[in-house]
Order: sequence, then structure tokens, then C-alpha cells
Amino acid sequence: MTTPLPDDTFAARAVHFFSSLRAPRVPRGVVVMNPYRDGHARDYLGAFLKRHFDDTRPRTLIFGINPGRFGAGVTGIAFTDPVALADFCGIANPEPRRRELSSVFVYDMIEALGGVDEFYRRFFLTAICPLGFTRRGVNMNYYDDRALVKSVTPFIARTVEQQIGLGGRRDRAIVLGAGANLKFIRALNDKHRFFGEVVGLDHPRFIMQYRRKKLDAYIRQYAEVLAGNGG
Repeated sequence: MTTPLPDDTFAARAVHFFSSLRAPRVPRGVVVMNPYRDGHARDYLGAFLKRHFDDTRPRTLIFGINPGRFGAGVTGIAFTDPVALADFCGIANPEPRRRELSSVFVYDMIEALGGVDEFYRRFFLTAICPLGFTRRGVNMNYYDDRALVKSVTPFIARTVEQQIGLGGRRDRAIVLGAGANLKFIRALNDKHRFFGEVVGLDHPRFIMQYRRKKLDAYIRQYAEVLAGNGG
């Protein structure tokens, strides 16, 4: 087996992938949000990847939807707002300490599973669509508009394959968003055969907005699903 070059790590490949992303064509009125064009977000991402992914270990990919303005849109890291970046990941930043609901749930879940070091040793949080969208200044999911879905599907298919190339496992992927997001990726997976199995969980934002009283039960559910994905 060939010994990987020093820069042939999950971290190095991920830095190259995210910094090379270019906006797909989108319908009129939709704005593509690419946090990786911002120097601060690139620095946060680079420090995060160096800390947790500077190896060649394969990870199970956990896909969200697409970056939002107050989480990955600021930090460049999926489900990680500036508070989580500082308090859990140990990466100081001058961004406003504003919480993002999905990030609150995800880092509560990560702590319940043993903390960031253990979690990121086994999993990589990312998004079905690694770039985000807004319309009239409001967050937009890639599946919210039929024309947007059609225009970005080739981009999504290409970037899912590229994210597997970072060091993602092909036996199973986990999708956060058990409705439209799961339906889309399962259909895409049927066509492209990216993964042997695609497992869905309710999205953290849905849980925090509509099922917060059942937070502990959802964390246990996440733990049960993720337990089958050892590194």
C-alpha cells in the first residue's frame, strides 16, 4: 500500500474542495451564498480541519441541507455557529456570539456522544448542497423552488461524489432532514449509487423549533443511528 503524501489527508482534500467551489447557475432572484470566498471563513475551516481531520481515516458522511446565514454561512463549517466554533471546537473568533438553532442541537448531541474529538474521528458533517441560497435576504433550501432544484442537481451530484473523495465511506450515509432532503438524496443515490444505504433523521432545526420538549429522546435516537457507524 502506498504511503499517502503529507498533504494527502482528509483535511488537505477538504480545504481544496471547499475553496474550489464555484456557484452553479440559479434562477433569477436567487442569490448563491459561498462562505468560502470569505477569508475569515476559510481560516476557521482550515483551523477546524487541521485540528480534527489531519489524517487519512475514513468517515461516515452526515449530510444536512445547505449552509445557512448564521451557521456555516459565517464559519464555513456545517452546523457550527461562532459560539460552537469557540466553545466546543476551541477556535476563537471575533464573530458576534449568535446561536443558530441547528448548531445548538448538533453540539448538544456531539457532547452526549463523547465530545468533538471522538465525534469527528468518525464522522464528517457536511451538506447535500455545499453552497447556500437566499432570496430577498432570507435563507432558502435548495428544494424550496422547483426551478432551483433542477438547476443545482448536476452541481449536487458532482459535489457529493467529490465529498466522498475526501475520505467518505460508501457503505452508509446519514441525511439530516427526513422529508424533502432525504427524498432527494435517495432518488439521487438510486441513480448514481453513491452509498450502499442512506439513513434519514429529523433535521436539527425541525427538532429545535417543533419538538424541543423531546430533545433528550432525539439525542438518544441520533446516538442509536450513529452507533452503527464506527471508524
